[in-house]
Amino acid sequence: MSFSLSLWVAGLAGFVALSYEILWYRAYGIVSRSMPATFGWLLGAYLAGVALGSLGSRAFCHDDARAERRRLLPVAVFVYLANVASFLVVPALARLVTSVKWQLSLPLVALAAGLLGAVLPLASHFGIRPDDRAGARLSYVYVANIAGSSLGSLATGFLLLEHLSLRGARVALSVAGLALFALSGATATSTARGRLAVTGVAAVTLLATAATSRAVFEQVHERLFFRKAFTADKRFDALVENRHGVIAVTDGKVYGGGVYDGILNVGLRDDPNWVFRAYALGAYHPAPKRVLMVGLASGAWARIIAGLPGVERLTVIEINPGYLDLIPQVPIVAPVLKDPKIEIVIDDGRRYLQRHPGARWDAIVMNTTWHWRGHSTNLLSAEFFEVVRARLAPGGVFMFNTTLSEPVMKTAAVSFPHAQRLYNFMVVSDAPVVFDEARWRRTIEDYRMDGAPLLDPAGDAWDAKRMADLLYLPATLHRPPVWEGLESRESLLARFGHLPTVTDDNMWCEWHPSDLEEE
Repeated sequence: MSFSLSLWVAGLAGFVALSYEILWYRAYGIVSRSMPATFGWLLGAYLAGVALGSLGSRAFCHDDARAERRRLLPVAVFVYLANVASFLVVPALARLVTSVKWQLSLPLVALAAGLLGAVLPLASHFGIRPDDRAGARLSYVYVANIAGSSLGSLATGFLLLEHLSLRGARVALSVAGLALFALSGATATSTARGRLAVTGVAAVTLLATAATSRAVFEQVHERLFFRKAFTADKRFDALVENRHGVIAVTDGKVYGGGVYDGILNVGLRDDPNWVFRAYALGAYHPAPKRVLMVGLASGAWARIIAGLPGVERLTVIEINPGYLDLIPQVPIVAPVLKDPKIEIVIDDGRRYLQRHPGARWDAIVMNTTWHWRGHSTNLLSAEFFEVVRARLAPGGVFMFNTTLSEPVMKTAAVSFPHAQRLYNFMVVSDAPVVFDEARWRRTIEDYRMDGAPLLDPAGDAWDAKRMADLLYLPATLHRPPVWEGLESRESLLARFGHLPTVTDDNMWCEWHPSDLEEE
């Protein structure tokens, strides 16, 4: 193998290896529900595989230069198997997690990474002459490998995943992987017939990959999302994939990154996702003219809050633009994209607030994702609450979902002088937090969704009962605390005061998810 060819092989090997690692992380992020430890598990398996593959490559490294070309043929086969194994990791993972824990699939990652990891030492051995320039040439091979790895991360993370599906990205990577096989295989033979045979194997494999990929990846997302609860009849009604993540919809439920993210509902009559909490903003603030909402998701909350009395402007910060592709497909939330009151900004919520130090809002609302997911601390820490507090107008309120994390509730209660729990939400402010019964009644009775009232208590017995249940909500503040009701700041601190405060440093809600049940 010539030195220049070894540079290309090392660079292409790095490109393929890091690209596959990103695609594997996408799949493992879904199946683990974005738990913080996921990347550590994956990286550990990946590095263990690379180390073992590098160690195993010694079997091909000898000093007999006359046998060099003959020994390159099994190396080419080695590269070929690495490409096949890497391609099959995700569909194999998807099938395994329907019956076992996802961590048990990590040896598949180690195997694929090991096959890929052997390529760099082999390229170095066969491409570098043992002379006084061996050290310099080795450094160039490593630079090529690092450059390929960096390019693979950028190209796959920012381009392939933005424009191709999980299946499409893997087919695209097969082209690079088989090109690597063709390079090493062509070098292993001195005849035109041999090189033609290697090229033919690569071409046939690529065609077979493209032809069978649909069957191999059949219901792969459903398997990754539902894991042991998967059945053959479970199919997503809509699926949006981009570099930010995967959004799926089935039976009116929205899943983001492998975890439940909400229900497509804006009404109070049948309220499986408790959207009454969005309407409750009308009880906590008399006229929230300027409202900031962190997280658009399905758009249900944005549509509700934009229609509340007094709201003149609703700014919504959403980190994943894929929801803008989903919302037009759902009639009950599609008006969100055309409402002149609503401005949607694609950004990170915390970054947006820090970039607007002079802005003030009458209300800031977050129907936050699960507290145990990776990066949730960015929106649940005491430091973030201080940023929010500085952005509230006088009398402004901050409402957010704690997903029933007790340390998060405690952190909110100590970060603001006034606080109240509304089911799994916290409502906090520098001004007294009052759930106004009269405003609550007016909000429910006067609100119109598409010109129709939310409830018809006079003409429907179920609506009458539902209205009575909602109007009873303020009274729950004066009974012993249960999670289905209101609770005062004093009661919260008495119950949870001994718990730690969530900070950017301890990331407590992510690394101590005591209420998360592993499947």
